[in-house]
Amino acid sequence: MPVILGIESSCDETSAAICADGIMLSNIIANQTIHEAYGGVVPELASRVHQQNIIPAVQQAIINAKVSKNDIDAVAFTRGPGLLGSLLVGVSFAKAFALAQNVPLIDINHMQAHILAHFIGIDKPQFPFLCLTVSGGHTQIVLVKDYFDMEIVGQTQDDAAGEALDKTSKVLGLPYPGGPLIDKYARLGNPDAFKFPEPNIPDFDFSFSGLKTSIMYFIRDNQAKNPDFVAQNMADICASVEKRVVTILLNKLEKAAKAYDVKTIALAGGVSANTGLRLGIQQLADKHNWKSFIPAFEYCTDNAAMIAIAGHYKFLKGEFIGQQVAPLARMPF
Repeated sequence: MPVILGIESSCDETSAAICADGIMLSNIIANQTIHEAYGGVVPELASRVHQQNIIPAVQQAIINAKVSKNDIDAVAFTRGPGLLGSLLVGVSFAKAFALAQNVPLIDINHMQAHILAHFIGIDKPQFPFLCLTVSGGHTQIVLVKDYFDMEIVGQTQDDAAGEALDKTSKVLGLPYPGGPLIDKYARLGNPDAFKFPEPNIPDFDFSFSGLKTSIMYFIRDNQAKNPDFVAQNMADICASVEKRVVTILLNKLEKAAKAYDVKTIALAGGVSANTGLRLGIQQLADKHNWKSFIPAFEYCTDNAAMIAIAGHYKFLKGEFIGQQVAPLARMPF
């Protein structure tokens, strides 16, 4: 019954979790509010706040799990991809803790961990399945054949979906982080009020740079006619933008599921917390009588529980790494 300590520090959340025999006992997430003043994540500030948060987060995770540090059998940590300075904090702590406790290290790919978040809890997908992984930095369709046998069959050629939403929120004058605010306003608006283009990208790949540009020009042109346009139409703009982003994502997912004859689809990544996308994937599954899986909200954004569960399955396979390990800002899938 392995007890795994999970460490996540790839961006601006410092998180620690304890997993025992595949069951999550605790999941502590320390968010960083310092970036709100800058309208986005400042890497140097993020790494400094990680240094302040990492020990309290781990200590609280151990307390909440009602275990001792001597009960921990291995330390799983995010090796990459992510901000190098942020990753350094988590990797350095994991190495030091493992060395002090004389337990093995398990390096985890952050994007694979988002997918493996589906194996936290009782209701788990069966292999193979397709997972739409959507975050501020990544947009991928992944064919998941086994826990660590994954193939990217489609991905963005430029901007990620989360980035398009973040840039839209900036143009609209919304404070950082803007994604949850777009979601909030979209619930109050008409998704058919305004039309935005869907890019014509081959196969199962995505592109969001053109959509981002069209939204920017749309706002600029309408504000030139009416300076109060955004304030008067905020809910409808957010609803219309969200609808287009969701349809771009789900149209590609539907196409890939048919091509690979996969009848189980899943959603992962920070943008999987978006209400419209969560409803959309359930509707898509209902339309084709497929099964759909969406993680609980606390496992959508960056968190150590997904690192711990990934570490659990690597522990069972005996896949460990030595103290010479270094973080990778870009990590092969």
